Amino acid sequence: MTDFFTMQPGETAAPVPDGPLLCGGTDSMRKVHRVFLWGYDEIPGLIRSAGDGDTERSAVVGEALRNFNKLLHTHHDGEDELMYPKLAARAPACALHVEEMLRHHAGIGRMLEELEPFREEWIGSASAALGERLAAMYEALNVELKIHLRREVTEVMPAVDRVLTEKEVMALAKHGTNSFSAKVMVGYLGMVLATNPPEERAEFFQHVPPPVRLAYRLVGRRLYRKQYAQLFPGREIPETL
Repeated sequence: MTDFFTMQPGETAAPVPDGPLLCGGTDSMRKVHRVFLWGYDEIPGLIRSAGDGDTERSAVVGEALRNFNKLLHTHHDGEDELMYPKLAARAPACALHVEEMLRHHAGIGRMLEELEPFREEWIGSASAALGERLAAMYEALNVELKIHLRREVTEVMPAVDRVLTEKEVMALAKHGTNSFSAKVMVGYLGMVLATNPPEERAEFFQHVPPPVRLAYRLVGRRLYRKQYAQLFPGREIPETL
């Protein structure tokens, strides 16, 4: 089975600077991107799971959509502020790839902005027609998002591993955790763990800030399972740590 993060014909990696590996950014980014791949694949079906006029269901799904959209937006914001300027300054030969990734971010950001009014309206009405339009908008977004998530890992991150330190990569992760309530973050952590191979979960978990790890052990695992069961009633809940 071919891994999703495989360069496609015609795609070219950024020049990798000489020198030692300074961080494990590629592996970390692959793990984080997997939760977005899973989430945005599921979103159209979640929208369509609400019956016409079922505002109770649309409220539950709509809140999950809001959190995922904010997570994605915050993830890209962090890269724009903390990763790409450093890559451009320290590896000038990567300039074209940096510009391309920033264009991806801007385009995905516009798509998120365009669907937001429809998400809000759908939450209040649970209109089947509006829900179908919203689901189609998410499907279009997902097409562009998958291209970006793959190319960022395969083309850009090997260069990042040579120019950013582990401390700088951790600062990028912390940017995301500081943008959400503890409740959202520990639930999201459960989803990240569930969408990654079992053999990679423990390693990822060790790089999570200690307070978040503690919160996950105390309440996060239970919260993740409750949220998953609410979104996907009757489906087996994927295991985490």
